[in-house]
Amino acid sequence: MTIYVDDYRVPYRGRRICHMIADTEAELHAMAARLGISKRWFHRDHYDVTEEQREAAAALGAVPIPARVCATMATHRRRTGRLPAPEEVPAIQAARAAAIRARLRARDPAAQ
Repeated sequence: MTIYVDDYRVPYRGRRICHMIADTEAELHAMAARLGISKRWFHRDHYDVTEEQREAAAALGAVPIPARVCATMATHRRRTGRLPAPEEVPAIQAARAAAIRARLRARDPAAQ
């Protein structure tokens, strides 16, 4: 079981916010509790965390990942019910791009 923290760093109320996801919701809530993060920062499948909380999570063993990888992982879990490993993300992104291209070709056969 793994906790992941991304490097999104979107400005919010004078701070920068990142995202924290995990293999399971129980594991995610447990890490948030260890960091003293309120459940009000939980959003469907992730926690919003400050840069300081991100660093603290990494010190406790969370794996830093790029924001784009985190987004793909979270989207894949919503679609399939399974959080992929970061190493699986390039293949998932390539398959998704191929599916989009196929749909676009089906809409406009002249574009082939």
